[in-house]
Amino acid sequence: MSDEALQTARDWWRTDIVDMSPGSIRFRGYPIAQLIGNIDFPQMIWLMIRGEVPSRRQADLLGAALVAGVDHGPHAPTIAIARMAMTCGIGINNAMASGANVFGDVHGGAGEQTMEIYADTAARQEQGE
Repeated sequence: MSDEALQTARDWWRTDIVDMSPGSIRFRGYPIAQLIGNIDFPQMIWLMIRGEVPSRRQADLLGAALVAGVDHGPHAPTIAIARMAMTCGIGINNAMASGANVFGDVHGGAGEQTMEIYADTAARQEQGE
């Protein structure tokens, strides 16, 4: 492979999320050694998605949302349908789509209500409450 082709391949795989090279791993520009032991899991998720370390209040809100979402377990309709689809031998993309197709007002409907709570919280934060 020519040097130019190699550089093109490296550029194609480069992202702003993870930068790895021999002896160096950075997430969103932060060395991993700086993150380990200094931020918690919700903060890391926020960093990976948003590109910045969240405030304590933002991290606490994300952490609460993650805890609230754990209750579903393997018996939720979306999970059960996706698992059944995988058992039938279809690909993972199709299985995930099968599960997503059963979201509605009864199962998964709290997403809209949750977004209303987040919007209300953001509005109050902007007003300095």
